[in-house]
Amino acid sequence: MSEVREATVEDISGLVRLRAQMFAELRDDFGEAPFGDGWRDACAAALKERLAADDTRIVVVGDGATGPIASGMGVIDQRLPSPYNRTGRVGYIFGVITDPAHRHRGHARAIMKDLIAWFDARGVDRVDLHATESGIPLYRSLGFTEHPEPTYTRKHPGLAPPPA
Repeated sequence: MSEVREATVEDISGLVRLRAQMFAELRDDFGEAPFGDGWRDACAAALKERLAADDTRIVVVGDGATGPIASGMGVIDQRLPSPYNRTGRVGYIFGVITDPAHRHRGHARAIMKDLIAWFDARGVDRVDLHATESGIPLYRSLGFTEHPEPTYTRKHPGLAPPPA
């Protein structure tokens, strides 16, 4: 059984390692990383800051001795209330990744259930995430559906390839 725990400062290097693993696996979707490995120190600093934030939950599976073997993060964004979201609070789940040697053991499911319970306890009416093909079955089994709004992204012009 996967024991999910809240991440600590001691987990930061393992969290950065897992995040690097995730982006290595997504390289085919995103292309070559424009910042190389220079992002790792900034990520570690941001994780340290986010660990203390009330609107963020970072959880891991794995003990302090071996470091995290799986992780997931949730953050609450305050938007304006609407007819579809009475509080305007929107949760976002990201960084759900399991070390390849420890996959298919229920770690991601346990992390997702923990994050969903955290959002529910805070009255968050809507939780979004972006899914890889391999994650879709898990997310659907937990009640996530495709959102009707298309998603668009703007990259800084210095990072994006020129328009065709």
